[in-house]
Amino acid sequence: MKAIMGYIAGLLFGLGLAISGMTDPARVLGFLDIAGAWDPTLMFVLGGAVLTTFIGYRLVWRRGAPLVGNAFRLPTRQDIDARLIAGSALFGIGWGLSGYCPGPAFASLGGLTMPLAAMLLAMLAGWFLARRLA
Repeated sequence: MKAIMGYIAGLLFGLGLAISGMTDPARVLGFLDIAGAWDPTLMFVLGGAVLTTFIGYRLVWRRGAPLVGNAFRLPTRQDIDARLIAGSALFGIGWGLSGYCPGPAFASLGGLTMPLAAMLLAMLAGWFLARRLA
């Protein structure tokens, strides 16, 4: 049941990215181009996600336990270390250069292009490198 719920959540996430146009890297790059042809679409999508999450978490916490599982599993680490800073910086640099973050990149696999393939290969290489360095 957990796998089915995970699949449904991933499907909804991917559909949301596709419907909002966030699988188009030009949208992200247009948002970052504040001195040129600025595209505020990403700001509204992120704002909608924050609002949905804010309301959703309040509703979920009232349940006391998840629908599938015994208890909520939340991260416990709260420290900020060099690995977190470096990973965040690399994520931001990659997102700014390619226009893709991991969610929209995987949602765009149906229309695989060379830039998308290069981004996915770089992301996977970084993931394996980070695991080996840990």
